[in-house]
Amino acid sequence: MISAFRNYNPINIFWLAILLVILRVCYLYNAPANTELVLVESFARSLVPGNNINTTSLPVSVLIAGVIVFIQALLINYVVNLYNLFGKSSFLPALMYVTVSGLFTPFLTLSQPLICNFLVIWMIYKLLSFYKNQDIKSNAYDLGMIVGLGSIFYLPFIYFFLVIWVALIIFRPFDWRDWAASIMGYVTVFFFLAVYDYLTDHIHDFYKIWLPLGTAFPGSIKILNYYNYLLLIPVIIILILCFFRLRSNFFKSYVLVRKSFQLFFFTFIIAGLAFYVKADFRLNHFLLCAIPVAIFFAYYFLYATSRWFYETLYFLLFAGIIYFQFNTF
Repeated sequence: MISAFRNYNPINIFWLAILLVILRVCYLYNAPANTELVLVESFARSLVPGNNINTTSLPVSVLIAGVIVFIQALLINYVVNLYNLFGKSSFLPALMYVTVSGLFTPFLTLSQPLICNFLVIWMIYKLLSFYKNQDIKSNAYDLGMIVGLGSIFYLPFIYFFLVIWVALIIFRPFDWRDWAASIMGYVTVFFFLAVYDYLTDHIHDFYKIWLPLGTAFPGSIKILNYYNYLLLIPVIIILILCFFRLRSNFFKSYVLVRKSFQLFFFTFIIAGLAFYVKADFRLNHFLLCAIPVAIFFAYYFLYATSRWFYETLYFLLFAGIIYFQFNTF
């Protein structure tokens, strides 16, 4: 399977769709009939009439989420190949994103983090352009607006502002105007939100938007079912193998490639640690980590040499995902 996706063959789009269906249809066997649906944060629900906490048919939610994941997978594949991050075009980034986004059952339904992944892809596309562009102030401003927009959908996305600053440190010499432009872009979004709140007589609640940012970092995380987290074993193994592969090729790679993987690593860390902002923390938050993880996975599987080993490793991950969808323990 991996060997087929190593090639940049359009027929892989068809196989990608098949694998996407296989990874999601099994969940419907033991799934509840309905699921909760929230698309924007509470402070912005008045901007979307009728959007409160509702329930929706789970098959419909899984179907919409599957279509979104498929589109996102192709977009990620396009960005990785456009910037030639692997030195060879393939469909592995798309395959790995489809796989990682089906890792846990909360990932399979429509959610705020899943929608925000469109913005993460857009950010990565613009951040990678920092390397060659001489004047990036307009891009920095756009990125600030993207983070502001993402914060309206899902408040923990605000921490992706740190990703912009990390990219500025990695890709660019210091220029205070680039940093200021990103701040102005973010402020622009909330300026218009403040104007809306003023016109609707809700300006007194405007400051409450950022109160969750003061939440103390939890000392422990409650895990309801430890068995499902056995899937993290092959994930951790693949990540470790990827880092060893990156280490061996690091100084042989182009400067853009080295800097890009540094950016993906910090994106993964920042996205993962932002979970504490939500009082009603849910596992689907870690969908924000799926894009950098998928890129790391794709890099390993593209350069792995022992076919029997990497094919077996991916099969175990794929089979494990399906197995835990059928078993609720």
